[in-house]
Amino acid sequence: MAPLIPNRAARRLFLHRHALAEAPTGAASGAALADLIRRIGFVQIDSINTLARAHHMILFSRRQSYKPQALKSLLETDRALWEHWTHDASILPIGYHPIWQHRFDRNALRMQANWKKWFRDGHEDQLETILRRVQDDGPVSTSDVGQGEVRGKGGWWDWHPSKTALEWLWHTGQLAISRRDGFQKVYDLPERVIPAPHRSPPPDEASMIDWANATALDNLGFADAAELRAYWHTLRPDESKTWAKAALARGEIIEVDIEGAAGQRKRSYARPDVLAQAAAAPEPTNRLRLLSPFDPALRDRNRTEFLFGFFYRIEVFVPEAKRQYGYYVFPLLEGDRLIGRIDVKAFRDESILRVKGFWPEAGVKLTAARKAKLDAELCRWAGFSGCDRVEYQSGWQRETL
Repeated sequence: MAPLIPNRAARRLFLHRHALAEAPTGAASGAALADLIRRIGFVQIDSINTLARAHHMILFSRRQSYKPQALKSLLETDRALWEHWTHDASILPIGYHPIWQHRFDRNALRMQANWKKWFRDGHEDQLETILRRVQDDGPVSTSDVGQGEVRGKGGWWDWHPSKTALEWLWHTGQLAISRRDGFQKVYDLPERVIPAPHRSPPPDEASMIDWANATALDNLGFADAAELRAYWHTLRPDESKTWAKAALARGEIIEVDIEGAAGQRKRSYARPDVLAQAAAAPEPTNRLRLLSPFDPALRDRNRTEFLFGFFYRIEVFVPEAKRQYGYYVFPLLEGDRLIGRIDVKAFRDESILRVKGFWPEAGVKLTAARKAKLDAELCRWAGFSGCDRVEYQSGWQRETL
């Protein structure tokens, strides 16, 4: 029989691995910030700026001395971080670049097999032209190329050929993102972006598969094969199953049962010392913490529901009349529980952070003490988002759904 990790212990271990157990204090620049990103694995990038962009929210949630310029410096000056793809566009430690060369090759094969379905005709004719232009003239953005081409408004299939070529070259490692101007990507040759020590030949494929599964397991604390594969979103289904079987035989991992929020059990893999690690995981701070919908701890919605009993979906693409909560609603973490969600937006032209609605989870009451914690957290976010004060709109306290 596999050992059981009770739900609260599993939640605490998971939150600790994601730097959400300790108070959000301490250094948040230079090596300390790079170490934080390495600890949580990656930081997803997203353009929505209702409160702040996702990558800044993720870091501010963990270190409230964080300033966006610190991340920009690590990315664009120190080159300690770089930008590429996990399950979505993400900021990664620079040391991962050699491993990612396998992903570049896999991306190329996948896109070549699907380009007639995914892309407009014409982008392949632009690949050499774009590369030569970058080599001869330096970094480019999409606004620098494709003059006179039809600019679509859909996905890759509706982009103008030069934009598609830029993204193709980036996804296959032939270009790298040198910086962002505002939120627009600026592309350059990898040798002018990635420091030479990190442009070394990649490890063999078996080593890459081992690294991807092992780091996913260590960052998550426990996982089944599907969760291991989904973490970096680069492995094939059989590559996590086969790795787990071999790692079990070598004694590198064990099987455990994880208790869910509703008492259900799920068989997972973990390191042999996981019970000691779970027992040693710190008691999470009882402060209330607002999280980005793209926080690494929430990326796997099914895992969030299993561990915390918290069902969450982003409704930005849902017509307004059909939304259950709101356009972009933020989960609220208190201790080791997700206690509700809040609809809040920064109106920077008025310097006001407005709260439209708060929906507590079942059994959660907005006591005076909890309201004081909410006030304090929103004041912190007001300052971070460029606002002077918080305003609660009429009817902001909603019923549990």
